Amino acid sequence: MTRDVRLASDRGSRPPSNPDGVLPRLLLGRPAAGPATLREHLDRHGELPRVVRRGDGEALIAEVERAGLRGRGGGAFPTGRKLRAVRAAGRAPVVVANGTEGEFASAKDKVLLAQAPHLVLDGAVLAAEMVGATDAVVVVHQEVRAIVDAARAERTVAGTERVRLHVLTAADGFVAGEASAVVHWVERGVPLPRRTPPRLAERGLRGRPTLVQNVETLAHVALIGRHGAEWFRAVGTSDEPGSMLVTLAGALRRPGVYEIEIGVSLDEVLDAAGGASSPLSALLLGGYFGTWIRASAAAGLAFSSAGLAPSGSAVGAGLIVALPADACGLVETARVARYLASSSAGQCGPCVFGLDAIAGELERAATGESFDLERLRRWLDQVDGRGACRHPDGVVRFVRSCLDAFGDEIDQHRAGWCCGTQPEPVLPVPFRPRS
Repeated sequence: MTRDVRLASDRGSRPPSNPDGVLPRLLLGRPAAGPATLREHLDRHGELPRVVRRGDGEALIAEVERAGLRGRGGGAFPTGRKLRAVRAAGRAPVVVANGTEGEFASAKDKVLLAQAPHLVLDGAVLAAEMVGATDAVVVVHQEVRAIVDAARAERTVAGTERVRLHVLTAADGFVAGEASAVVHWVERGVPLPRRTPPRLAERGLRGRPTLVQNVETLAHVALIGRHGAEWFRAVGTSDEPGSMLVTLAGALRRPGVYEIEIGVSLDEVLDAAGGASSPLSALLLGGYFGTWIRASAAAGLAFSSAGLAPSGSAVGAGLIVALPADACGLVETARVARYLASSSAGQCGPCVFGLDAIAGELERAATGESFDLERLRRWLDQVDGRGACRHPDGVVRFVRSCLDAFGDEIDQHRAGWCCGTQPEPVLPVPFRPRS
């Protein structure tokens, strides 16, 4: 028996406090009505618990740990562990709420901030109090900056603020959303990602211990603070509890952002968007640092890290693109690979030269020119794990999955023809491919 996937619009007659934990938890199902006001937010969710004594922060962190919340920005790192590390570091910590959403095809964070900005701000405030910070920086995409500014102003007028909130517009670019890049952007105006060490929890923004959390993660923190771990675990699986926001794109009847229960089948997730609008050849799971799988391989897979592991995929930042059968996966991947190569932070050879070479070889394959598949695989091996940040690793994962999933298409291109008749690209990028 399949579980019911309740969508963001399925509010029904549940009471505002949502005591039994059914969905929706985060979204309001009211995009046309605009963002929830502070009064509407409090009517729906109630007051945010207050950290008065040092032990209160410790108890709330323990509750987040019991809830099993993991980051919703793509890394899936245990949230409680990050909170505890920053709290233990001391030295005037700071919280950074990351709403950059550099993934060009993703919209979940923008939709969350557009509908429920106060829930995110609540999460930033509560996280700051948990770790002992007096400041929280909220970095958001320019599309929703005015909404978040207005929400912050509401709270100032109401006199409800307990920490200093600073709202900034995020940098543009794919790498700009990585945690260390966000910190560099706030501090220096340049979004440069890096590999650790030092960890941000030890030395981040202006040398202070820094908690960087995705805005959806913080929204969940705000709800756990109100309702507790058992409420949070009422949906999802025992190992991966809770709900999450997903961006469903491509050949679907109602593409958009939906709130789903972790652990439901991939078929159920796609059904949330009305199902496929035409026959599918493949699914891209996890975004542009994710992996392709053939549509036939998706049957029986659950949408969770454990459920997708047999296919070599992961949930990532919750982006799924349904590729129609009349689009060529090789052509789609080549265009995105060029975009990702152009998004290099310019810090190292593997990223600047390696990704450019990989994208070029993939473009030659996509356009039917002579190309060397073994050389391409060798370049992928040489770039993987050798960058100044993890951008090259993500591109390598994406391209490798293309070579594995679209072997038939590669053979077709070698024979001089392409299966793709789709007039418009399926995977969005900020520019057209080079002619």
